[in-house]
Amino acid sequence: MTTALNKCIRTEEEDLLRLANARWHDPHRLLGRHALDHQTICFRTFLPRATEAWLLTGVESDDRPQREPLTRHPTIPELFTWTGPLANCPLHPTVLWSESDGRTLQFVDPYSFPPTISGFDLHLFGEGRHWHAHRMLGAHPETRDGVSGVRFAVWAPAAERVSVVGDFNHWDGRVHPMAVHGSSGVWELFIPGLGNGALYKYEIRNRDTGHILLKSDPYGAFFELRPNTASSVFGQSGYTWNDEPWMHRRDPYAWKQRPMSIYEVHLGSWQRAEGGRFLTYREMAERLIPYVREQGFTHIELLPITEHPFDGSWGYQSTGFFAPTSRFGSPDDFRYFVDQAHQAGIGVLLDWVPGHFPKDSFALARFDGTALYEHEDPRKGEHRDWGTLIFNYGRSEVRNFLLSSALCWIEDFHIDGLRVDAVASMLYLDYSRQANDWVPNEYGGNENLEAIAFLRELNRTVQTRHPGVLMIAEESTAWPGVSRPPETGGLGFTMKWNMGWMHDTLAYFKLDPVHRAHHHNQLTFGMLYAYSENFVLPFSHDEVVHGKSSLRGRMPGSEWQQHAQLRLLYAYQWTYPGKKLLFMGQEFGQGMEWNEAAQLDWYVLDYPLHQGLQALVRDLNRIYRDEPALHAQEFEPEGFAWLDCDDAPRSVLSYLRRGGESEAIVILNLTPVERFGYEIPAPNTGTWRVRLNTDSEFYGGASRGSDSALAEPRPHRGFPATLRLDLPPLAAMILTPE
Repeated sequence: MTTALNKCIRTEEEDLLRLANARWHDPHRLLGRHALDHQTICFRTFLPRATEAWLLTGVESDDRPQREPLTRHPTIPELFTWTGPLANCPLHPTVLWSESDGRTLQFVDPYSFPPTISGFDLHLFGEGRHWHAHRMLGAHPETRDGVSGVRFAVWAPAAERVSVVGDFNHWDGRVHPMAVHGSSGVWELFIPGLGNGALYKYEIRNRDTGHILLKSDPYGAFFELRPNTASSVFGQSGYTWNDEPWMHRRDPYAWKQRPMSIYEVHLGSWQRAEGGRFLTYREMAERLIPYVREQGFTHIELLPITEHPFDGSWGYQSTGFFAPTSRFGSPDDFRYFVDQAHQAGIGVLLDWVPGHFPKDSFALARFDGTALYEHEDPRKGEHRDWGTLIFNYGRSEVRNFLLSSALCWIEDFHIDGLRVDAVASMLYLDYSRQANDWVPNEYGGNENLEAIAFLRELNRTVQTRHPGVLMIAEESTAWPGVSRPPETGGLGFTMKWNMGWMHDTLAYFKLDPVHRAHHHNQLTFGMLYAYSENFVLPFSHDEVVHGKSSLRGRMPGSEWQQHAQLRLLYAYQWTYPGKKLLFMGQEFGQGMEWNEAAQLDWYVLDYPLHQGLQALVRDLNRIYRDEPALHAQEFEPEGFAWLDCDDAPRSVLSYLRRGGESEAIVILNLTPVERFGYEIPAPNTGTWRVRLNTDSEFYGGASRGSDSALAEPRPHRGFPATLRLDLPPLAAMILTPE
């Protein structure tokens, strides 16, 4: 026995010193139980705070396990050892120890559980083809051999040592070092006794510098409420979904031919509870979803609810790419919100930010002491404007991280689409850079070839696995084929925000009507490229912040004229080819520009003009949904024809919308001058009824203009008939055949 004990004590003394100094990469080789021969076991455990320790043996007395003392190592006092018969040491030993404060604690030895991540998983991850890397990496409660605990795994290839730290080990990186899977850079450890709610981080020692970093989990499923930054174990969801009918319809959903109007929402400022606190996801489900349904929107688009440390970033500087922010509740609370939306017939879109991430030291930045997720060269790895870092899309594991994040939201949270933020910044190497501050690609161009390949792979993967899920690009340049298939040279998105139309339209409406005759082309030019992409027409959060004012505040004239022009603007948006998006508060004429730190100005709905505007948006959604002419061919040239786009002197536009057997005429009078007996072409004779007039008293107008008109068989501008009717000032009219 003495010889065996000496052999155990003297084994790999240098490695044990490295373990004690928290510099060791293979703790399973030194800690836990190890056979010395066929009958003898050596057991080691590392207990920095223990005054004495015992091993619960397999021998029972009075129906209780016996305990045998552990021997303190002579030169490494934190290391305790036991050597004895194989039969006395259970497969998964339990250790008791006392601390200086008199407490006696116990745990099941983590190092009796070998790493379990398969070589195949690691191979897929290394190639960037592990679509569900979040199920391999991160923290996952599980039971092994009847012992419950949490399996932790993290990617840190430049680490000399990685440990799991938390309240359970006094945040001491010496207690729970992880084992590395060879050259993969993936570290793993199963810790018995932990479960949901355990707070943790990874302590990482860089192998070159020796610097020690304390990092939250890149694959974390839940986080502490800011300003705290620890990850929180959240296991497999126990939520029971009730949206099967919605999900069954989603994949074959013919989104091109269906109406789609999106209500864009920042959850923290739509409404607040008493005292100004945030509403929870569940409270939002009870308030927001009925409101959106009543207003007739088909989808809610959420500004990023991925975890983020700074409220003022609105969620666009994310540190938790797999976690709904804890500001509003738990991941299952968010599932409840999505589920309730689906049961109400409303889709949920999520703003998702794969273009950059913040420099916060607790998160992804220089994660293992190197530029792991970003580029080392700041000319490629840093956004100068935003003070953030750019993902290295050329690295397989980074692409895998982002692809897994996208699929996590779609599959685990039933999200119906991702609006991908800042695509232009991903596509161009010289985006917002000085001439000497960027690195050309291998062909000397400014295209980010790795980002292009990533976006194509992202869209191909998502739409192959989930063909009804929408992938929408916020792309502000003239990059060709954003919403065209990768097979034809496109990026593969389903839709793209029409930023050009939005800028031209708002610039026009900001003008005093007396000047609009000289800028008529700002409303007609967009039709030259309207079918080059599948467009969404956005009046988003970006247009009502940073001194731009609210949409109402941009309209010239008196308060009544401002509301009249907002009604006209929305009618133009809802009848122009393309899906619709409106940021919260603009549907009722929010007066002040958006402030993320306060709720919307709901009190203005005490006033008739605001009530009327809200009613108009509700009716625009209804007629848009009910009339195929307004939605069935939004992406085909056959769905639109100018009736008269040349009447710049009077600032009047008229056009025809078609869809199936349905037709609708739209007339916009963009000045405060009432037009009597105004003539426009018509596609056929007969009576045309005014289905919607934005000057109706019901919407806050004066109910001027015709109620119907008879199209005479008199050719006009290439059409077989002519309509003659009265046009209300600063108003739009939608007519359909009687």
